[in-house]
Amino acid sequence: MGTNDILAKWLDNHQVIDKDEIVNHTNKTKMLQNKKEILDMKPEARLDLHGFHQDEAWERLSYFISDCMKRGIRKVIVVHGKGIHTTGTNPVLGDLVKKFIQTNKHCGMSGHPKTQAEGGSGATWIILK
Repeated sequence: MGTNDILAKWLDNHQVIDKDEIVNHTNKTKMLQNKKEILDMKPEARLDLHGFHQDEAWERLSYFISDCMKRGIRKVIVVHGKGIHTTGTNPVLGDLVKKFIQTNKHCGMSGHPKTQAEGGSGATWIILK
């Protein structure tokens, strides 16, 4: 039996409450609630990249995220399309947005809206940090 097991057994036998465990559980619960609230919140700003070339899209996205950070915005949506109207090349804006999110220090969690009405796989929401 290890030291932690002995301590846990002693605490149980003497009905001592582990205050650290209560604090940790409370903090985890609050973090999960905050995360759920942020994920459920509507985007506060929107950028549509349809029709832009990669360089233009990157520049606009960079400016958009910087501006949103200055304004204290927490969640944004970027519409990049699915590339179904692209001819002669592979769709690139969705991959560009993904790469931007991975490299920009202000971008946190991201994902696609749940429904087509919200943009589906042709849009990406981003939590700003």
